[in-house]
Amino acid sequence: MSSENILDKVKKLRELTGVGFKDCKNALDENNGDIEKSIDYLRKKGIAKASKKMERVAADGLVCICEKNNNFSMIEINCETDFVAKNSDFIKFCDEISELAFINQGKMEEILNAKMENKKIVKDSLVDLISKIGEKINIRRSVFANNNKTFNFSYTHTSIKKNVGKLGVLLSIETNKDEKDISEIGKQIAMHIAASSPLAIEKNELDQNIINKEKEIITEELKNSGKDSKIIDKIAEGKLNKFINDNTLLNQEWIMEPKRKVKDVLKDVAGKDTIKIKSFTRFKVGEGI
Repeated sequence: MSSENILDKVKKLRELTGVGFKDCKNALDENNGDIEKSIDYLRKKGIAKASKKMERVAADGLVCICEKNNNFSMIEINCETDFVAKNSDFIKFCDEISELAFINQGKMEEILNAKMENKKIVKDSLVDLISKIGEKINIRRSVFANNNKTFNFSYTHTSIKKNVGKLGVLLSIETNKDEKDISEIGKQIAMHIAASSPLAIEKNELDQNIINKEKEIITEELKNSGKDSKIIDKIAEGKLNKFINDNTLLNQEWIMEPKRKVKDVLKDVAGKDTIKIKSFTRFKVGEGI
């Protein structure tokens, strides 16, 4: 590593941690110039309590989708403010990372170590961007949908440009119909998922811990409301079934015709054929942070 490159990395590490030149230089020497590992090293030594910028909350940002030949990738990249999410340097960075997410099939470790157009790997370019913009930026999560026996669809909400927005959905459908026959329903279901935020496709895929927790909350709520203990279990069962229906895609009310459920609409479109939702992923910027 050239002396110029070393000085550049020391400067960036100092900006991120507030630690002195000598300690930053030692940390980089011990970690082969890797800034992220050097931050951890300094924290373990007790020299840096935390990276000043990196301990802040980044709950804004963008979701980017890349699609080619029925293969799709989706990635969420966070920053702290909507102002930075609209910054041209940030958007350009997200566009390039989206392409790399597609090339590396959504595998985060491979994305972070992929080379960018500037000849640097992603995680080093990320540190450069943090230093330049002055906000915490984080590549949070990524997913990939391949064209193995499925037709795939995407939807981006509150888009700032094609396939770049605040909320994204990937949907995979298995069917013996031609793609042209399900293209419209595929797009509509992706939009439905964006709006209705299901937790699973069907009841048997819903996390049992979520069901148990909801049942506990419902039961306690009914007890506290003064309901007769003899009917609490029956009322709780009805409320729990409603919760399950509201949170499983096939049992949700169809957003375009609320009197019908998603599974009924799919059945009508399928006719004598079969249409099966294999998987879906919904990324909303900052959700859960």
